[in-house]
Amino acid sequence: MDSQKLGSLVRHERKAQGLRQDELAAASGVGVRFIVDLEAGKPTLQLGKALQVLRTLGCNVTIESAASLK
Repeated sequence: MDSQKLGSLVRHERKAQGLRQDELAAASGVGVRFIVDLEAGKPTLQLGKALQVLRTLGCNVTIESAASLK
């Protein structure tokens, strides 16, 4: 997963739920600019806010160590 793929996922989920960017921003407690940058794949966004948006969309985040992938 990279910032571009994360942005695409957020955009896809937002649209699937019939939300506009401003609606997602309001529901997540972030600014519209943050949603725009997140969906564009900006790599320097705040992780906490990105996780907040993902929670709002109902997405689960799983992290696996490289050792667990072997």
